[in-house]
Amino acid sequence: MKAAGSASASDAGVLYIVATPIGNLEDITLRALRVLKEASLIACEDTRQTQKLLNHYGIATRTVSYHAHNEEARSAELLGELRAGASVALVSDAGMPGISDPGFRVVAIAVEAGIAVVPVPGPAAFVAALAASGLPTDSFRFGGFLPARRGQRRQALEEIRESPHTEVFYEAPHRVKEAVEDIVQILGTGRPIVLAREISKIHEEFLRGSAGEVLNLLNSRVEIKGEITLVIGRANKAREEVARRVNFRQRLQEVMDGEKLDQKSALKKLAREMGISKSEAYRELQRSK
Repeated sequence: MKAAGSASASDAGVLYIVATPIGNLEDITLRALRVLKEASLIACEDTRQTQKLLNHYGIATRTVSYHAHNEEARSAELLGELRAGASVALVSDAGMPGISDPGFRVVAIAVEAGIAVVPVPGPAAFVAALAASGLPTDSFRFGGFLPARRGQRRQALEEIRESPHTEVFYEAPHRVKEAVEDIVQILGTGRPIVLAREISKIHEEFLRGSAGEVLNLLNSRVEIKGEITLVIGRANKAREEVARRVNFRQRLQEVMDGEKLDQKSALKKLAREMGISKSEAYRELQRSK
């Protein structure tokens, strides 16, 4: 199958990047269904997950796996199929392939080989979360997943402390409380955030408010499940600077009191916790006075 006006002039096939539902199976375009039916094969992040979608719509196209652990080898195989004239539909478990999901490698080598790459647009969790967040959408940045390690995550948050954009990230449910705690510490308790959970699924939920308010909501829950998108409002420089300094002083005092440390030792510990140098922690202390 080759879309009119989309394929290259050669006899090579076409690589279709097909967005699939992020929850509700009705969130798929008619074009996506047609491409999946007519493709020579479908490359799936998880063939079992994709088969549920294909069964629902009566699609019998052959599937192969394409995921983070076999991406390099499978990309070469798919390139061979494409060069032989096959049309390949690439899908992830949900949303748009390549957006915090496998897909980049095969797209890159197809482009390099001069093979047509055609996106079939559809749902993406971060776009849906942003649109429904109630935060400004005129200028935003998507940062994928926040770092899993606390020091690296805090450093990433430091880098957006004065951001003039709405910032959007994915986060794992077992880390989201820690992430919001870090937001409170680094960006301030008053920073507006939205936590979007299970978008387009039965238990879809939006938690909106200040970072402190959302943290209180999370702390009131025994367990947090599902896929999560975190939307962080842009900086209000005057408000954020005051909040940041207050939070730094408060955290320093907590470390001194809780671990019976003098100020110098507490500053060293706080620097490690924040992923910054001791000299930067000292400068932060001076700014907070």
